[in-house]
Amino acid sequence: MAARLREHYTTKVIPALTKEFSYKNVMAVPKLEKISINIGLGEATQNAKIMDGAVSELTQIAGQKPVVTKARKSIAAFKLREGMSIGCMVTLRGDRMYEFFDRLVNVALPRVRDFRGVSSKSFDGRGNYTMGIKDQLIFPEIDYAKVEKTKGMNISITTTAQTDAEGLALLKNMGMPFRQ
Repeated sequence: MAARLREHYTTKVIPALTKEFSYKNVMAVPKLEKISINIGLGEATQNAKIMDGAVSELTQIAGQKPVVTKARKSIAAFKLREGMSIGCMVTLRGDRMYEFFDRLVNVALPRVRDFRGVSSKSFDGRGNYTMGIKDQLIFPEIDYAKVEKTKGMNISITTTAQTDAEGLALLKNMGMPFRQ
């Protein structure tokens, strides 16, 4: 079964974007390419157990096992040695990506306290969008009792859009709640 959001993209978003930007070809319409979720844990240098919690939580949120990221070089001021585990990340593509985006927009973001919408200024100039989340408890998959420490994460949405305006239109049509 195809993801609900993928069907929404083909039936509603493609015609809307084609009309707005007058594309000649369906393949020129921007689409979601991948979503990367990254948890950076600088404090894992002191406490290695934090890492296991982050990996298991990211697995529950993304539905696939994350890669543990290691330090590239030693920095004495941060008590950091090369090769130490300092975070984890996961890259979602295809149906898993649409599934996650659906949950992020419709379930997780509305659960943020005092939520007024996400900033529309977080585009990178090439139509890709990045946002930060302060704690992982907004995802319903996470069991509140098992969390020892709140961990923030960066979510980067990579699109095939050429400009920020196209990327904004794509995400808006996909249901991303932008601030007015």
